[in-house]
Amino acid sequence: MQGSATARPRNAPRRLLRAGGAVASAALLLPLVSASPSATAERPSSGALQRDFAAAAAQYGVPQSVLLGVSYLQSRWDGHGGAASVTGGYGPMHLTDARTALAEAPHHSHTGEDPRGDESRPPRTVTEAALPDPSGLPPRLRTLERAAEVSGISAERLRDSPAANVRGGAALLAEAQKELGGKPSGDPADWYGAVARFSGADDTATATTYANDVFDVIRSGLRRTTDSGQRVVLAGAPALVADPAQVARLGLRTADARRTECPRTVACEWVPAPYEEFGEGDYGNHDLADRPASQSVKYIIVHDTEASWDTTLKLVQDPTYVSWQYSLRSSDGHIAQHVPLKDVAWHAGNWYVNAKSVGLEHEGFLVSPDAWYTEAMYRTSARLVKYLARRYDIPLDRQHVLGHDNVPGTTTANIRGMHTDPGPYWDWSHYFELLGKPFTRTAGPGSGVVTIRPDYAENQPVYTGCVKAGQACVPHGSGAVRLHTAPAEDAPLVKDIGLRPGGEDSTTGVNDTGARASTGQQYAVAGREGDWTAIWYLGQKAWFHNPRKQPTAVSARGRVLTPKAGVAEIPVYGRAYPEASAYPAGVPVQAISPLPYKLLAGQTYVVGDRTPGEYLYAPTFDTAVHRVVRGKELYYEIQFGHRVAFAKASDVRVLH
Repeated sequence: MQGSATARPRNAPRRLLRAGGAVASAALLLPLVSASPSATAERPSSGALQRDFAAAAAQYGVPQSVLLGVSYLQSRWDGHGGAASVTGGYGPMHLTDARTALAEAPHHSHTGEDPRGDESRPPRTVTEAALPDPSGLPPRLRTLERAAEVSGISAERLRDSPAANVRGGAALLAEAQKELGGKPSGDPADWYGAVARFSGADDTATATTYANDVFDVIRSGLRRTTDSGQRVVLAGAPALVADPAQVARLGLRTADARRTECPRTVACEWVPAPYEEFGEGDYGNHDLADRPASQSVKYIIVHDTEASWDTTLKLVQDPTYVSWQYSLRSSDGHIAQHVPLKDVAWHAGNWYVNAKSVGLEHEGFLVSPDAWYTEAMYRTSARLVKYLARRYDIPLDRQHVLGHDNVPGTTTANIRGMHTDPGPYWDWSHYFELLGKPFTRTAGPGSGVVTIRPDYAENQPVYTGCVKAGQACVPHGSGAVRLHTAPAEDAPLVKDIGLRPGGEDSTTGVNDTGARASTGQQYAVAGREGDWTAIWYLGQKAWFHNPRKQPTAVSARGRVLTPKAGVAEIPVYGRAYPEASAYPAGVPVQAISPLPYKLLAGQTYVVGDRTPGEYLYAPTFDTAVHRVVRGKELYYEIQFGHRVAFAKASDVRVLH
């Protein structure tokens, strides 16, 4: 971080990264881990990785299925070109070397916004945070160092060579087995405790959940082509039975889960966000709400933390900071809950969405293409989302499970300050497969609606600004497609007048959402020409490459809306607030502020929920005056651009 650490002012904002240099809310700011592969990273020949697993398993006496199962949960067998993960993990075994990752990290400046997203409170101020001290890092962030000791392989080789990395991981598993009093064994069941130790978890529940996931992978079997083109196969062993009692030998702590609201299938502990009054009407860092039915949860918001785990926990426990309901750790999928589900956390930058959502922060960095999210974290996150969806009857689709980058600004002035996480490298396709709701074709060719669904690994649009403005990011899989003004790669990108009121073109910046559609989002078709498909997007026709042999979207069924007959254009909104007459005495009327975009006659947009205008009045520490204002004006949620928006039902007609 530039400059020295200073006392952080009250109510500091969350981190924001944007293309061209406007970037990060400070207090969650940690330097980006290695944003590009090492210069000496190897690219193995075809089929080499499977042989590497077999050789390492034989050398260290670890069952190959155990080695493959652990590696899959760490990295899905990907090597990421030798680049570090969000926690400084390298290679297929995700051996962690956080000191090196921090030393290689670029620095960023920052700006801010109000995560609460409600004009009834003063805006937040901007602050700076100090870089973390890499000394004293926990053992789970230094496993590469230990692997070098027990294997005799240099740290550089463990970082850069997939074969060496696999051997280092096997050496750690063998060492864990020995420390736990176990003997070399060809039976995977005998390695349950060693697998739990490999997770690096410091509590029994997380270690057990991790080991259970590894053994589920071994039982089910998997086959996959990795990011380096390696075909890896793990044959299933459905009869495998493990002994969870082995975890007791690890001597780990028992996490405090007494107040958590989590499924039994994840490891979850209670790390509360404090609720304190500061005087002069100020308080933090969430709102006591006891949400009534009219403000029940309808959205789940996926974030990344832009910080290390330890930094994240320190921030959410700061009463003058902001909050979110859950944090998820990258290394092992461990979950911490901070705010009860009945209360409103300040995480989305839009009060209407905050009042009706749950926020999930995932340890990660969006601008680093290889600062990847682990399989362990994806899996526990998916279990948590399924639990929340069942609890609140939330449909598992991309109209209700949103990225922070899909949340609209509340007003025109707020659009440029909205966050862009989890960004184009979050694997929405894999996430929804884990949710049991994969994105599939639901209509025949020529349908009027498409679901964006590129092949994540093969789809590698060029992004810039991961390290410095204008500089190309390392090529990497992405769940997003780029949108042009015409059916040609050299055509300009479509404009976003909310982000650029002067009418400038959108850019390829990794944080520029102005010309981007993401996996799972549904749009109305505006035209087709050869290998190109056009959709209606921010009031304009937007083209994306969609070849038949490698499609980036599939046909879908869905309702769409258009302006009512005789109307040339209608406004769209970033929140669905009630009409002025609905507000009782004592509750300030909230402005219904249209965004700068227009929905024009002849254009259609996919319809989501139909909902009455609502506003949760809760700007005070005293909950006695909190109340829900519910109007008669109805709204439709629509997929309008990269973010959702709202249109008044009285302005439109719905086409079935």
